[in-house]
Amino acid sequence: MESIIIKRPKLLTTVCVLGFIWIVFSFPAVFSPSVKKLGDWYPALFGLIVAMSFISYIGLWHMKRWGVSLFIIAFFIKELLLILINDLSYIGIFFSVSFIITMVFFYKRMDVNL
Repeated sequence: MESIIIKRPKLLTTVCVLGFIWIVFSFPAVFSPSVKKLGDWYPALFGLIVAMSFISYIGLWHMKRWGVSLFIIAFFIKELLLILINDLSYIGIFFSVSFIITMVFFYKRMDVNL
């Protein structure tokens, strides 16, 4: 089978790099005492969200449509969790929504296969 190589746009590369940087700073927070104080279930869910985001950025880096879908799912789970603990960040929502708009803009150029 022959694989088609799709060139990743520079804007999507920037989104991926910023996302990877966010993941590097978010991952240690999963084990922080302030996160553990929020409840027994919160560190596990927060870790799952960080892992889902990391995997979605890998999918985006390889121009896969499942990366966009996984990022959107992780975004909504994260926002629901933040609503439950009453810790919404409008700046975080702005950046996530702008990332989603960027991803959807290039969605048709992405590969459907794994």
